[in-house]
Amino acid sequence: MGKKVSAFCNDILGDLDGVKIAELISLGEIEAAQVVEAAIVRAKRVNPILNAIAMETFQKSLNESKGNIAGPFGGVPSFIKDTEDIKDIATRFGSRAIPDKPAEKNSRFAMLYKKMGFISLGKSTLPELGLTGTTEPLATGPTCNPWNTDYSPGGSSGGSAALVAAGVVPIAHGNDGGGSIRIPASCCGLVGLKPSKGRLPNRDGADKMPIDIISHGILSRTVRDTAAFYSRAEKYLINTNLPKIGSIRHPGRQRFRIAIVTTAPQLTKDTLGISDQIVEVGRICEQLGHKVEEIPFPFHSQVMDDFFIYWAAIAFSFKYFGKKITGSKINNKNLEPFTIGLSNYYFKRILKTPFVLKRLRKFVQLYESFFKTYDLLLSPTAAGSAPKLGFLSTELDFNIAFERLKEFIPFTAYQNIAGAPAISLPLGKCKNGLPLGVQFAAAYGREKQLLEIAFELEEAKPWTCLSN
Repeated sequence: MGKKVSAFCNDILGDLDGVKIAELISLGEIEAAQVVEAAIVRAKRVNPILNAIAMETFQKSLNESKGNIAGPFGGVPSFIKDTEDIKDIATRFGSRAIPDKPAEKNSRFAMLYKKMGFISLGKSTLPELGLTGTTEPLATGPTCNPWNTDYSPGGSSGGSAALVAAGVVPIAHGNDGGGSIRIPASCCGLVGLKPSKGRLPNRDGADKMPIDIISHGILSRTVRDTAAFYSRAEKYLINTNLPKIGSIRHPGRQRFRIAIVTTAPQLTKDTLGISDQIVEVGRICEQLGHKVEEIPFPFHSQVMDDFFIYWAAIAFSFKYFGKKITGSKINNKNLEPFTIGLSNYYFKRILKTPFVLKRLRKFVQLYESFFKTYDLLLSPTAAGSAPKLGFLSTELDFNIAFERLKEFIPFTAYQNIAGAPAISLPLGKCKNGLPLGVQFAAAYGREKQLLEIAFELEEAKPWTCLSN
């Protein structure tokens, strides 16, 4: 039977968030090396159970913490998901098929992370290529959810989510191509913001994709950490096509028009009482003065059908053109069954590609038009709590795994297609005791609205962490 796994203890980290840790380091009240050492001790204690670290760089991190550290998060320990190049460390994308070849330089996001002062303790785990909603790669084995080790932390940023939820670090990197920040945030009781397209630097070559659906971000335990991260990132990178987020430290004064949806075309059942919890959050919003309206699901099911064809094209491209993507020759014999199945799924529908792309591009305008009537869209983040390990296993029959995945994530891909922001907040709890995320989505560039209501709800309905 699964158990809770917590690294929280009465050490120098306590249950502090990243903002507070950085503040204490800057004031000279604690030293970065002490903080990093404490995080390493915590990682060594719980990772043998969680299995959330793809590769550790503990000694390198300790050495770095003893040098000159600058940046707004100077000295704060973290992890970077194993999709990003860090010089002299292999990037494996959670796959056995990619050779263990050290990267020649840091990725653009890794460079930003370093400038902001984070000290990475290593790479966090993900499913192969980030292609599914659980983190059970054959390369490193399954990652466990710290709330209950029988369950998955979600995916694809599952390793980062597990490490933050368990208290190893206060903040960790994730990226989101169909819910990969928000789904693990929901499963592990965290704050997970998927930003607007172009808000943060993406992987080299991402702009060459027909539709760029992937955004970088972080997972944290507090709204303050997430808001501070995006505010402070703007000191290093400003996209003039997007409104600035600015410094947000408390709820805003604006009252929003909020539309609520409790179901989606792909969702056939609600056995965990998710709908009732969404309605309850809507009721709290109404009590806070927002205008709330429950509506039918606003988007056509064709959108998700098209998204999954486009998603499958990623597996197909990796299988046949992987060297151009990673710079290394791919051993296709070591690809996981789900990746191969997804590639075959796309190949059978390859002639539909022009029509799929046309409809997905058209959806951007349809999505934005929705937000002429409403400011925010409130929905579940996922269609249930964290799945049990094995339920979405990449070794299952492909058709079974694929249908289960589609039913588990019917709410998150719309923002990836539209390039718009959405945030998962740990405002719910399932009947099985696991956390449940609630998603607020907004129009392109409107992260400020999401963070303001996140601060407001964090005050009105405080959530539980494993430190409590």
